[in-house]
Amino acid sequence: MSEPEERGEPAHRFGVLLTVAYDGSPFSGFARQPHDRTVAGELDGAVRAIDPRATEVRGASRTDAGVHAWGQVVAFDTDKDIDARGWVLGITRHLPKEIAVTRAARVAPGFIPRHRAVQKTYRYVLLCSAVRDPFWEGRAWRIAHRLNHTLLQREAQDLLGQHDFRAFRASADERTDTVRHLFRASVRTPSGDARIVELRVTGDRFMYRMMRIITGTLVDVAAGKLEPGSVRRALHSGSRSDLGVTAPPHGLYLEQVELNDAGCDAWPVADRNID
Repeated sequence: MSEPEERGEPAHRFGVLLTVAYDGSPFSGFARQPHDRTVAGELDGAVRAIDPRATEVRGASRTDAGVHAWGQVVAFDTDKDIDARGWVLGITRHLPKEIAVTRAARVAPGFIPRHRAVQKTYRYVLLCSAVRDPFWEGRAWRIAHRLNHTLLQREAQDLLGQHDFRAFRASADERTDTVRHLFRASVRTPSGDARIVELRVTGDRFMYRMMRIITGTLVDVAAGKLEPGSVRRALHSGSRSDLGVTAPPHGLYLEQVELNDAGCDAWPVADRNID
């Protein structure tokens, strides 16, 4: 008998990487909490329904309460040698309707997604409408007043590059390294619904509520509540008071996390295309 078997440990461990989509409305964020319902807690329960000895899931991003995701990535370790298709279908049976596993792949045991993240893309959805729309309720921030789309686009471009973004974080964020590199920032109106405006930002890392502060600031500039150039002023001053409101969580989506290792033997084989 081998030494691991003598100690009652599995002879082999496998790492599994999942891509997860969720409606964040009913959850108190991604990270597990002792007395609240969270996305990580639901995933832990679904994984352990298949393998009670599996580790807790390790996520790439701790999304806030009410924030949604199309491309959250999590990993866990297991001694069950199940293929990717089996994990996707098996875990899905034990998840609530607000959470879906959209991809699984094999990775090394101990794989930590947040250490492997090369860049993240967030999308914020605005509904520019004087009246409510029940189909966007809880999925977009409704703006009842007119926005200057030219100002919105122009202000977003000032975010690009490597800067000290210490002004663009909530007061609860106490980290000392506040330099981030934003690669892309775009504003668009998707075809088919002129009321919808999407702000998409890609960067190497984000701080606590950074994307929501960016969005609130751009909206305030586009609505005439802040002077154009507010992003540049805040990057120079480092002062939160130079920026706008913090946008509500329900319009925010973690769209994609690009890793330097996406695993092997994946299912489904083709990921969802992101234009």
